[in-house]
Amino acid sequence: MHVRHAFALIDEPAHMKDARAVLDAVCRARGISFYDAVRANVPGIDPAALLPEFAGFAVDRFLAGLRPSSEIHARHTVGLVDPITAADLRERVDDGLPETLEEVVAAYGHRYFKLKVGGDVAADLARLSAIADVLDRSPEPYFVTLDGNEQYQTVDDVVALWEAMTRAPALRRLVDAVLFIEQPITRHRALGSHIGALASRRPVIIDESDGDLAAFVEARAVGYRGVSSKTCKGLYKSIVNAARCARWNAEAGHPAYFMSAEDLTTQAGVAVQQDLALVSLLGLTHVERNGHHYVAGMAARPAAEQRAFLAAHPDLYRTADGVARVRIVGGRLAIGSLACPGFATAAEPDWSSMREMRE
Repeated sequence: MHVRHAFALIDEPAHMKDARAVLDAVCRARGISFYDAVRANVPGIDPAALLPEFAGFAVDRFLAGLRPSSEIHARHTVGLVDPITAADLRERVDDGLPETLEEVVAAYGHRYFKLKVGGDVAADLARLSAIADVLDRSPEPYFVTLDGNEQYQTVDDVVALWEAMTRAPALRRLVDAVLFIEQPITRHRALGSHIGALASRRPVIIDESDGDLAAFVEARAVGYRGVSSKTCKGLYKSIVNAARCARWNAEAGHPAYFMSAEDLTTQAGVAVQQDLALVSLLGLTHVERNGHHYVAGMAARPAAEQRAFLAAHPDLYRTADGVARVRIVGGRLAIGSLACPGFATAAEPDWSSMREMRE
């Protein structure tokens, strides 16, 4: 089966799901996993056909060298209005799941966290201090990413936040734990000036400004060192950006450029499994996961479908209160079962239960 046309859909957002479906069908027809298909370049990935910058790049060698893992750390998102301790709760949902950051850490054992900041230095300092008070209780090392979500207007504004953080004794350990900063500057200014004043403190990635295949190249020119991977932005786009990092790092002689794995409340089932498989294949060791936290697992799906996914992927799911939910133990997701024929799923949705969405 010839699937080179799937890669040709790389920059066509309307066809992203089509490309994943085509790859899934090819993997199933050949009885191979998504990992093996990409490593053998079954899709015919050839970035040089679209991007002259890849002329001479040994894409097959790059793909063959990818090594997925059987587990990955779940990076827990702490949103701007998420309760930190029980004192922050106005009322409980009482659905049996953790509702505060304290309870999340106790229940799942996370060591990686994504902390949202809102554009007001004083308010952000106060909230980060409350978060640090919880995270610092752990004797184990923890790791943090800061997500500005375009809330700051200029580079200088973000530098002011960072400098204030470094001066706060309560944030000493949290500051040391920051791995990178995720697009803090509003998108209409994000790529308009050099961000070296911030990037010299911590690496900065683009996310919201990653609108097309040229965005990472443009961002690199003004000081950004990373870019996010999300299946909603394109499976092959993530692979191309990973190849860019490999090529640029080889040229630099050290790991200067990187990718991060981010989430848009990806739901349990096919969506979360395909996203986990992609970022694992790219060598990422932690991924923002928040769908399990904000949505009640597979509660909206038929019981038979939930049982099918539990049986096919017992390492990734568990049952709680009769609902299939993502399993997180010691802050990690076990994903060995994703190495199955097809695109990371050995079970299928209950197609008969689906209804057309009306616009």
